[in-house]
Amino acid sequence: MPHMEPQQRAMAINRLLSVGQLDLLRSNTGLLYRIKESQNAGKMKGSDNQEKLVYQIIEDAANKGIWSRDIRYKSNLPLTEINKILKNLESKKLIKAVKSVAASKKKVYMLYNLQPDRSVTGGAWYSDQDFESEFVEVLNQQCCKFLQTKAEAAHDSKQNPMIQRNSSFASSHEVWKYICELGISKVELSMEDIETILNTLIYDGKVEMTIIAAKEGTVGSVDGHMKLYRAVNPIIQPTGLIRTPCGLCPVFDDCHEGGEISPSNCIYMAEWLEF
Repeated sequence: MPHMEPQQRAMAINRLLSVGQLDLLRSNTGLLYRIKESQNAGKMKGSDNQEKLVYQIIEDAANKGIWSRDIRYKSNLPLTEINKILKNLESKKLIKAVKSVAASKKKVYMLYNLQPDRSVTGGAWYSDQDFESEFVEVLNQQCCKFLQTKAEAAHDSKQNPMIQRNSSFASSHEVWKYICELGISKVELSMEDIETILNTLIYDGKVEMTIIAAKEGTVGSVDGHMKLYRAVNPIIQPTGLIRTPCGLCPVFDDCHEGGEISPSNCIYMAEWLEF
């Protein structure tokens, strides 16, 4: 707005801030202004500046959410005031509290209409913050069965060894389609979920994977590459580390002391040590 006097520009900006049409942000170079969506501006109408600030911090956290401790750090408001604002925003159904599998006793806050990220809910492997070990085991068995059946069919074809080997491979999309058609999952599984299961079979020495180039748009390809899997018979027994529960655990990356999944409360580790 170069044609406006600085005083007029400041009055216009302050007016837009007061009615909730602009967000005020800080940067290394100074203050920045961002226009708000009309829907959000209408929701925050009548709220004071502290409530707007907390709402903006939660909005910026997107579907991964944010802990009240981090809200306190970013807003520089007292914890009692933050708790009061959070309860008020929850009562208006502007935000919601979601339990995180990373820390069961802590909640993260996000906008009310957002679907929580997989890192918060644990994805398909969790139900009400409980790890579905039996479900994972069933998926392991069915994925392995599908690949073994494909390998047996390739062997029975009596083709030359190279053709038999190539025809024994299946893409992760084929495995995913087979699992979906079985109807054994109550939740919607993605190809990424199935690849996680296939990875556990690789670690167990039951499956091997190769990556090939694929044309853009080919079903199951990502960035011009496609992952192919086939069942194998291990030549030697897997190493001791792989035989531990940690070597096969599909949620290994989420395991840490103090979390919902940790070595100290892992029932599979306890059973393995007793055995």
